This record gives sequence, structure tokens and C-alpha cells, in this order.
Amino acid sequence: MQTLDAIPDKKRSERLTCSYINATSSIQVARITNIENWYFERVVFPGQRLMFEAVPGAKLEIHTGMMASSILTDTIPCEKLRVRETEPVTVVA
Repeated sequence: MQTLDAIPDKKRSERLTCSYINATSSIQVARITNIENWYFERVVFPGQRLMFEAVPGAKLEIHTGMMASSILTDTIPCEKLRVRETEPVTVVA
């Protein structure tokens, strides 16, 4: 879970738990830059799952690494990456 680059206080009650998996064979950089007073950036290695918190309206930019550069390859609304908690299942024996 994200512990650095905390979500601004006034938006904490609206936070979403999100998950992104780098399904490529390249190193990626995940960034959120469209939220005022907040900047999020993490390196995501091939096959790695990134769990993070965001706010509604945030967009995750995926930059794929090349030799000495990176290319913006995708922009994903964080609502689409939201982890939905399932209700606990009660097992009766």
C-alpha cells in the first residue's frame, strides 16, 4: 500500500484502493499527475503488481522504458483499477 506521497488530507475520505499489473517484459513507470497538490510515481517491474491508493478522477499514466527514454503507452482511469472488496463468505458445516 502507498505510504509515501500521501493523498491530500481533504481527499482522504474518497480514496480508492487500486491494483495495476505490469504484464509486459519491460520496466514501466506508473504516474498520477492530474490531482492538485499530489504527485505519485512508482517503478513497476515486469510481472509485478502495484497496489496503491488514489482518489476518484485520478488517471494512472503508464510509461514504458526504452534505452535512455520512456514512452507514454497508456492512461487508465483509477476507477477501472479499483479493487472491490467482496463480502465475507460464511461456511456452514
